[in-house]
Amino acid sequence: MNAILNPPLPQTSAAPGDSSLGELVSAYLAVLANERASSPHTLRAYERELNNFVAYIVKTQGPDTTASAIEHTRIRAWLGSLFDRGLSKVSAARALAAVRSWFRWLARFGHVNQNVASLVATPKLPKHLPRVPSIEQMNRVIDSIDGSEEIEETAATWPTRDSVIFELLYGCGIRNAELTGLNLADIHWANEAILVRGKGQKQRYVPLGDSAAQAIRAYLAERQARLTAAQRNSDALLLNLHLRGTGRLSTRSVARIVKRIAVQRGLPADVHPHTLRHAFGTHLLEEGADLRSIQELLGHERLSTTQRYTQLTAAQLTQVYDKTHPRAK
Repeated sequence: MNAILNPPLPQTSAAPGDSSLGELVSAYLAVLANERASSPHTLRAYERELNNFVAYIVKTQGPDTTASAIEHTRIRAWLGSLFDRGLSKVSAARALAAVRSWFRWLARFGHVNQNVASLVATPKLPKHLPRVPSIEQMNRVIDSIDGSEEIEETAATWPTRDSVIFELLYGCGIRNAELTGLNLADIHWANEAILVRGKGQKQRYVPLGDSAAQAIRAYLAERQARLTAAQRNSDALLLNLHLRGTGRLSTRSVARIVKRIAVQRGLPADVHPHTLRHAFGTHLLEEGADLRSIQELLGHERLSTTQRYTQLTAAQLTQVYDKTHPRAK
């Protein structure tokens, strides 16, 4: 993985056909890592999907195949092979997206004449609207973390910190990776906002509500006491319990913490950090916020991504109608 994070920069001046497929994959991964600042998760996923695709091309067309010799019919056959291996439509669509992105880059720098992968239709995906807890459920869970209600030790191992996790994920609608990437300096107390670094290192300011601010202040005192006792320093806002490594809390740990506390307080077992982000957007819409404002708060690049909350709320309204209106029965 280290080789992917710091690979040599691509030589885009090479003529079409001069580079092998493997070299072109490595060059593209370098662009993702060094120029687009893609996350390690994205890099691992693209490396896996593109290497699997290249292996298929080598197997079916030969090891000397050039990128320009790959036709869309071959890509369609590869997509069919994914289904033969038992991959779901979602997984196949994700793999195709990686290949499309790679071919888009290849076309841009003249390694192929056109993005033939764009000619392959994406598998039609089932529309699964995310289930989100109600406003009352979210308030009950967050209010229980600070110790005012008894909660199992395995659920909240550091109550003040875990309260901050829920306040920021739900109260600010930020992503898990954005949460764990926060530093103390990113809290702008005077402006009542936090600086969030989103996908591709895009930055945005998110309002810091009163409840979240109170939770952070309560946590900071304990945080400093733990660091002082361990004779450590850290820029990270959220620390892991035993100050392992750099001390920064990982996204995997956040996922475990959220699930433990949520399940303990009666929420479904499939709750994860992104569920709280969905709840943030959905509840804003339910309370009258406009989609454009929600888009800015969530850091969505396209409004179409935010519009899924409209679908979610419409589905909830339909459910209420079906249960309550006399003409719906």
